[in-house]
Amino acid sequence: MSAPTMSGLSAAVTVLASLMDRFPDLPAVDVHVSTVFPDQVELSAHSGLAAFEAWREALGIEPGAVVHRVQSGGTTRVLDAQTVFTGIRLRLVGYAEIPAHVAGVGVAS
Repeated sequence: MSAPTMSGLSAAVTVLASLMDRFPDLPAVDVHVSTVFPDQVELSAHSGLAAFEAWREALGIEPGAVVHRVQSGGTTRVLDAQTVFTGIRLRLVGYAEIPAHVAGVGVAS
């Protein structure tokens, strides 16, 4: 099997450029393109869920398609959704800190 080449990522990079052109006013998010999944672009918002929601709405992802989970011992909320945009899978992930009083961190029982 031959090693992946940069040209193998061209579809994902083209989609990223299209997203930037189509949604220039949406919040900036982290972008991940990988040779492991060359047909996928991951957009991740680490500064709360407002950016996640703005992108979810813009991409037309239904709220019911969003998967919710908690990680880091119950201190981080994670929203995860996927869609297809111009033939490339988009994975949208949002992270938000759960306040200590809600997460039960440091709360005596």
